Amino acid sequence: MARAEHGTLEQCELAAQAGQSDALYNLGLIYSTGSGVDVDFVVAHKWFNLAALRGSSNAQDRRSDMAREMEPSQIAEAQRQAREWLQQH
Repeated sequence: MARAEHGTLEQCELAAQAGQSDALYNLGLIYSTGSGVDVDFVVAHKWFNLAALRGSSNAQDRRSDMAREMEPSQIAEAQRQAREWLQQH
């Protein structure tokens, strides 16, 4: 499987801090596919949720797809993390 360069992850994180929906969506993709990081559905759901809040229909679709494979407690944790991120940024 191809891995994202560390710089790509850092660039997405910086752009996400500025609230760019594409960057938020890309972070969701990175964590849902394990591109340069360990696969983490909770973190991926958080990023897709944040991108969806900024109007990304692709993120809405991905978030829904992921939610079908997650436990309710995992979804609740992803939502908690998203709220926390919003408060900090």
